[in-house]
Amino acid sequence: MSEKNGEQLLKTRDDSVPIRLNGGIEKRESGPVFELAPEAQCSWARLGAEIGPEELRPRIEPWLTALVQSEHLSLLVGSGLTQAVHGLATDKPLSGMGRISLGTLDEEIDAEARRVAGLAGRDGGNVEDQIRAATELLRGLEIIASAKPREAPEHILVSVLRDRLTKALDSFAGSLLEGERHLVSAPNDRREQAFNYLVSFLMSFASRSGTRERLHLFTTNYDRYVEAGADVAGLRLIDRFVGTLAPVFRASRLDVDLHYNPPGIRGEPRYLEGVARFTKLHGSVDWVDCDRAIRRIGLPFGAKAAGPYLEAAGFEGVDAMRLMIYPNAAKDRETASHPYVELFRDLAAAICRPNSTVVCYGYGFGDEHINRVLEDMLTIPSAHLVVVAYGDPLRRIMSTYERLGRHAQITLLVGDHLGDLRTLVDRYLPKPAIDRTTFRMAELLKARWTAGHGESEKERQSSSDYGGLAE
Repeated sequence: MSEKNGEQLLKTRDDSVPIRLNGGIEKRESGPVFELAPEAQCSWARLGAEIGPEELRPRIEPWLTALVQSEHLSLLVGSGLTQAVHGLATDKPLSGMGRISLGTLDEEIDAEARRVAGLAGRDGGNVEDQIRAATELLRGLEIIASAKPREAPEHILVSVLRDRLTKALDSFAGSLLEGERHLVSAPNDRREQAFNYLVSFLMSFASRSGTRERLHLFTTNYDRYVEAGADVAGLRLIDRFVGTLAPVFRASRLDVDLHYNPPGIRGEPRYLEGVARFTKLHGSVDWVDCDRAIRRIGLPFGAKAAGPYLEAAGFEGVDAMRLMIYPNAAKDRETASHPYVELFRDLAAAICRPNSTVVCYGYGFGDEHINRVLEDMLTIPSAHLVVVAYGDPLRRIMSTYERLGRHAQITLLVGDHLGDLRTLVDRYLPKPAIDRTTFRMAELLKARWTAGHGESEKERQSSSDYGGLAE
């Protein structure tokens, strides 16, 4: 997708190809107005016609409402969600940590970071690529130094590099916590607005009736915006951690869940509402590798630093090098070890099933190991992928779409209007509640408006856009 101002990319329902919308001029109170690109192949609008939110909503909202009621539903969120919520709260972009200089072997580290970034389709390496390169270099130097006497210069180099890498990781964790701190310290009205939109976004997918399987919520983020939103929403997150004071990551997945028996109904119990399964694919700022186990520490949201919370009995010798914040995986090496192998097994097991829908929001398709799982999922004819993004500056989304080839199984909403969090929640996402009254009203209106027009009861029921979705 080119970065023209206001350009949107839409593919829903029976669209055979993505439709480009140009314009984005504010002509109506309801929002911007677009028009079809000259080359667009569109069956539901003509060239030159004004297309605003009123025309887009009937194309998008019923379609997404049907998709999120699939038998298996997963939501994959990337850094775009954090950026969107932070922007709503502060009206400023989220300031990430800049490139680092370790003061030793910087030239070699930067060269490897650029090489890895090139493999991922990015221009130049970022701080995550630098940390990965430095971590791998440290491991190589440790292997070399292991065969040398203690006074050898290799041991000194290992000590210096480890110390500086520890400081870099501590700064990286600090930048994540700073982003959390910006959210909680925002003005009350803006913070409340940001949390309201975050809660509505999450509940649009998590509001599934008791007869449907849980939402599987995946994130590549290290911060805890999703957890904060779930707390505000009263959404219970089930993950692999077991315990209360210092929960421990369990490799053997325990399918502990919450069920209830509806009054007067016999048979299988139903799922209790307001529960989702949660997986942080790349780790978290509050995960620590300690005593041969992965533990989640009690790190307050937006704390000034993680260090003071590691100074507790049982965490002796634990520093920033033990934080489980493994930056963006352009390679698969770290996903082959604990705990990442279990996390990615959960991803594959959750989405590679018949009648499965995966919604991606704010994910830039820069992680090949995730992309491969999504590609495997689409080999199942009844599976569907929904991609929602604010933009595609590196054209990763469209290149992935073109490479996958299964276009009938992919929905696209890309652009600064279609991918805007506020616009999505206000106009296009399903209602963030299990509202049976709406479903029943839709059925009633369908029956009344079609009565007397030669349509049978069976046809009226099958024509309802909403009928049976909540069941």
